[in-house]
Amino acid sequence: MGISDLLDPSGIAVIGASATPGKLGNDAMANAKEFDGPVYPVNPKGEGEVYGYEFVDSVADTDADLALCCVPAPATPGVIEDCGEAGVGAAVVFAGGFAEAGADGEERQAEIRRTAEEYDIAVLGPNTAGHIIPHKKIFSSFVPGFDEIETGEVAIVAQSGGIGVTSTFQLEREGYGISGMYGLGNRVNTDFDDVIPMLDDDPQTKAIGLHIEGTAEIDQFEAVVEDADTPIVALKSGNRMHEFVKSHTAAPNQDYERYEEILTNNGGVMADSVTELLDASRVLGKSPVPDGPNVGLVTAQAGPGIMMADYLADRGANFPELTDETHERLDDLLLGFTYDENPVDTGRPMPEFGQVIDAVARDDNVDIVLVYEIFEHSLGYPVEELEQLSADLDKPIVFTVAGPYDPLEPDRKRMEELGIPTFDAPERGAYATSVLVDSIR
Repeated sequence: MGISDLLDPSGIAVIGASATPGKLGNDAMANAKEFDGPVYPVNPKGEGEVYGYEFVDSVADTDADLALCCVPAPATPGVIEDCGEAGVGAAVVFAGGFAEAGADGEERQAEIRRTAEEYDIAVLGPNTAGHIIPHKKIFSSFVPGFDEIETGEVAIVAQSGGIGVTSTFQLEREGYGISGMYGLGNRVNTDFDDVIPMLDDDPQTKAIGLHIEGTAEIDQFEAVVEDADTPIVALKSGNRMHEFVKSHTAAPNQDYERYEEILTNNGGVMADSVTELLDASRVLGKSPVPDGPNVGLVTAQAGPGIMMADYLADRGANFPELTDETHERLDDLLLGFTYDENPVDTGRPMPEFGQVIDAVARDDNVDIVLVYEIFEHSLGYPVEELEQLSADLDKPIVFTVAGPYDPLEPDRKRMEELGIPTFDAPERGAYATSVLVDSIR
């Protein structure tokens, strides 16, 4: 029993399930029905079926080891007691009205914690949007559309359900999917230090993105971050409006610098926005560790290349001189109006663009390759050359794409499959490259 039932249940009970569209218990059933194992809608007032599953009167009438609690806060302590007596090992509590809501809520949350400890139940929440694990078809959430999220390689662990939901849909919208999203909420007994080690052991998860407001278990948090082999990126919010934060997830008032120290001392990265959180997680999860901070920048358009070069130079990246051998190759490939130092600019996409990338990537002075290219229908992206480079070199290659979505999407997906993370704006590609630079310091 415990957190393993949260991550790998054999059956799911939806307590407070409803056949009425729009109700939380109906939305939770709409997601839970995707599970490959048995799903039990629990409601003594329910009649007939919901999504093809017959209502049952009590969790005691199920073989579930994960319960989704779709009941109001005052009813939740009794539901957790019922779960314990029924042998349920994990519960997701969606309702708010606990420690974030004053003295009565604090006592209600304490009661849940006592019951959970007595029965060895891992409780996610309360005050959570739940969790999803697409590759296991676990969609333990009331958020409409979560049952359509595809599998990816980044896991999100968020105190805020809104941040978890936003991150999940952004990854899905951009075509990457997610390995898991875990909304911690008020962290009654399931906190960062419980979830991070499980994700560190998960072969589907290549990077872990954290949204942090604050946790009383900060020493345990530091210990699991220190032990983790999986790259970790964190977005720390709630650094000023402490009363607002307390009313949200009852998080303690803690300094940003404490978390920054923990992360950066252990190879982690601090992000300043949701997009940075996701981009840093993707590039760290996808790319090999660079040997150094030396960036080789190849662009087919000088303007975006200058922006990226400025950004990276301001953040301590090096642009090394290219070797004589590389210059000889470039001289044979480039026209007179191009720029063949580092950065290398071809002026526009050209049939030999892939060969230009190849020349720079194979340069012994270059540790990280950053590319910007606008898509042209007659040329596409140099996927064949990139495929060969991925096979031959253990260097990060970051590709920044621009152009109409539908025509470029097949090439972009192929690059992602080759282990080349792609980004759709100069600043995003440059930021991701700066993360790789920082990862070795």
